[in-house]
Amino acid sequence: MTITRTFAAALVAGTALSFAALPTDAAAEKVLTIGMTAADIPRTLGQPDQGFEGNRFTGIPIYDSLTQWDLSVADGPSVLIPGVATSWTVDPDDTTKWIFELREGVTFHDGSTFDAEAVVWNVQKVLDQEAPHFDASQVGVTASRMPTLRSARVIDDMTVELTTSEPDAFLPLNLTNLFMASPTHWQAKFEETGSAEEAWTAFAADPSGSGPFRVTSFTPRERLELAANPDYWDEKRVPQIDKVVLIPMPEANARTAALLSGQVDWIEAPSPDTIPQIESRGFVIHANAQPHVWPWQLSFLEGSPWLDKNVRHAANLCINREELQAFLGGLMAIPVGTVGPDHPWWGNPSFDIRYDPDAARALMEESGFSADNPVRVKVQTSASGSGQMQPIPMNEYVQQSLRDCYFDVELDVLEWNTLFTNWRRGADDETAGGADAINVSFAAMDPFFAMVRFTSTGTFPPVSNNWGYFGNDEFDALIADARTSFDDAERDAALARLHARIVEEAPFVWIAHDVGPRAMSPRVENVVQPRSWFIDIATMTLAD
Repeated sequence: MTITRTFAAALVAGTALSFAALPTDAAAEKVLTIGMTAADIPRTLGQPDQGFEGNRFTGIPIYDSLTQWDLSVADGPSVLIPGVATSWTVDPDDTTKWIFELREGVTFHDGSTFDAEAVVWNVQKVLDQEAPHFDASQVGVTASRMPTLRSARVIDDMTVELTTSEPDAFLPLNLTNLFMASPTHWQAKFEETGSAEEAWTAFAADPSGSGPFRVTSFTPRERLELAANPDYWDEKRVPQIDKVVLIPMPEANARTAALLSGQVDWIEAPSPDTIPQIESRGFVIHANAQPHVWPWQLSFLEGSPWLDKNVRHAANLCINREELQAFLGGLMAIPVGTVGPDHPWWGNPSFDIRYDPDAARALMEESGFSADNPVRVKVQTSASGSGQMQPIPMNEYVQQSLRDCYFDVELDVLEWNTLFTNWRRGADDETAGGADAINVSFAAMDPFFAMVRFTSTGTFPPVSNNWGYFGNDEFDALIADARTSFDDAERDAALARLHARIVEEAPFVWIAHDVGPRAMSPRVENVVQPRSWFIDIATMTLAD
């Protein structure tokens, strides 16, 4: 295959940015400035948007969740640990009910106390339409990530019961996405404005969580400033950095220029072609394998070309991922499924994802396609975004690869947050624009995120992210086996059976796994790049 457009040209084309307008900070303060891939500041009101980049930068630093990921280890998987809940158990007599014991001594940034009432309030904000503080704008990025959660009730000041719609062993994992905002602070905004909607707007501009950082200044699309919370409950995560500044920089070369000019200390997803220059200037590249999939998710609506399994298998066989990895400067891992053979959920599928264009063409010819009669597919993607790596040049590479196997691919490039919203609306929504595939990268750290939300008939839009409407009775039964297995070994075995069938049926074209590359100034110290989509700013330090 001949590459007709260089990777560098694809990255550089049309990019220019002046950084003169970016303000500098007082030298006496230890200030960490970060260039994000997002085009806007992720929402700050408690449930971030902008995908998991939002969780990374305006979720985890500002807020706490009942459960959280251990981000302190680089050489092992990130595992679930207590957050502002210290323990949790499922009721053996009714496995739709979970009891969470809460952490004493946690306070919100406004000084109010975290307790069971606060947990119930935060569940209601996204689930109870009758609650005065219900916020429909936060539902989409929350309910789709914990679709079985139904209600919460106070047992005592520091104990809360959560109820699910069905037995769900995945709930503690899902709750890492429910961030605890201050009811007291919101109520004060409500009393000032007299409107729930206006109160949430005011809260977003002046939020109150209980996390290691608090918001001090916010300019939409330009800049968010966070200050250290010296009273944070976890002494290991009390920040030693005075201030964190977040700046949206969706274009990869613009981020690189900002880093090299000293305007920022840290950039997400540096341009692969610039990494030698970045390293030669003394900056540090942090990367680590993470549970992440960069796919095309396929439509199974009537008329979709992907209804033919030969076409789905052929697309997976026609991409030279080793060559793509080289184009990315080595900053990707090569997928053979959503998880790999060393994972307890692997399951040994019979379909082998590999580079075999001859086998791909044979499958396409068996289905009646040829160079003179290619299959036409349209793919929605973005120009940048959380976990999207280098989406335009990567998709152009795949587009050219698949041409050799009788595919005619049209790319529909959207702004990231628009694409992410479309993802929840489904392939039959007008926002799909006739696309029969969508390129949204996703986390694979827990069973629901990795597999269930894409293969269950119960997660069709708008419930969750089964954009392509893939699923049937067989998959629903496999999911039920896993979801109702409260023993770890039994649950892993059930998930392995599910993963094997997913790979065999191929509702995705698996293209890459990310390694989360970020480039930082050498003055940023104590950096732990975990095997996770997330990273903990609170434990970092800045050299003088």
